[in-house]
Amino acid sequence: MPAFDAHRPPQQDLIDDCVHCGFCLDSCPTYVLWAAEADSPRGRIVLMNEGLGGTDELSDEMATHFDRCLGCMACVTTCPSGVRYDRLIERVRPQVERHHRRTPAERALRRLVFETLPHPKRLRALAPMLAAARKLGAERLPDRLSVMVKVAPRTPAREIRQSVIPERTAPAGTIRGRVGLLLGCVQRVFFADVHRATIHALAAEGFEVLAPKQPDCCGALEFHSGEEKSALTRARDTIAAFESLGHLDRIVVNAAGCGSAMKEYGELLDTPGAHAFAARVCDVSELLAEIEPRARRGPVPTRVVYHDACHLTHAQRVRDQPRALLRAIPELELLENKVEPAVCCGSAGVYNLLQPRAAAELGARKAKNLLDAGAQAIAAANPGCAAQLDLHLRELGHPLPIHHPIELVWRSIAAGSRSSAL
Repeated sequence: MPAFDAHRPPQQDLIDDCVHCGFCLDSCPTYVLWAAEADSPRGRIVLMNEGLGGTDELSDEMATHFDRCLGCMACVTTCPSGVRYDRLIERVRPQVERHHRRTPAERALRRLVFETLPHPKRLRALAPMLAAARKLGAERLPDRLSVMVKVAPRTPAREIRQSVIPERTAPAGTIRGRVGLLLGCVQRVFFADVHRATIHALAAEGFEVLAPKQPDCCGALEFHSGEEKSALTRARDTIAAFESLGHLDRIVVNAAGCGSAMKEYGELLDTPGAHAFAARVCDVSELLAEIEPRARRGPVPTRVVYHDACHLTHAQRVRDQPRALLRAIPELELLENKVEPAVCCGSAGVYNLLQPRAAAELGARKAKNLLDAGAQAIAAANPGCAAQLDLHLRELGHPLPIHHPIELVWRSIAAGSRSSAL
């Protein structure tokens, strides 16, 4: 018997697409760190091939190399042969959870992570304790708990308590369309201002915005970590929640990881309804880039470096749209990160909690590269990236404001509205 079971194993034809050319190596974060073949995309593909027929055991070593993969999908962007490594690793992760026996400490950590992060009410209850732990000194805690406290967003408790999002927002002027907005888990609790900016910007451009309280979570954190059963349940619940709202032209997402997972619902559930739903999912920058702006843009005088969130630029292939929106803002100077731009910041969903040492190396590396761009602020379209970068910029002694691109767009629209009223 092969190491992988017959339930959604990695596809042999996709494995065979890899010609082991090595073009992926410079963009792979773990290969960049360690230069180890087994910690590169092509090395992991070799292990996948062995799991399909060359070995009858999913060994500790195989599981370790699969676990070390961030799932950033930079290799998908750089691969000249078009290898769908994303589809391969997403099928391997559940195999690891079914056939690899984790240590008690690993199981406890994963349970803590997945019993907390996808649950907004639990996150809200936990937020004051995280703040208190930071004041007392996170370094006094056990290693993994210390990492969780350090990485947690530093949103003030009062803002978290007041993070109420309207379930319906009317459009300004003639309606252009009716869209649903995913509130999700971490974004809803710690980055509610991103949701408010998204709603205001879309409404200003003529969209009616529905933001249902359910689902609690789209399942992205679990989907990208191999927790297949929970991910399937959350995917079905997410589809049902939005379908209950009636006709929606698009399902809008402003968190890169969530958007990439929801666009894969068709692959995950393999039903006509799931495929149709996934086809309507879009990042907020995609929707705004498709339309002719109605709302006047006012000046936002600042110098911003754009950080490519992996699950936006690599997994969703949304790269130009956020930049175009930012360039359209008067007096905003958009800079680029010139050093290792394709290499992940180390957040990668819950990777910085499960693989903290590698994540910390990557976070410090990315923070330094962004600082070297000479910007006054960073634009990042994913909550995990924002939290990771904030931590490592602070640890380097050079904190910078980190904005979601849609926050800057809304700031510009609001400035344009004020100037029009004068």
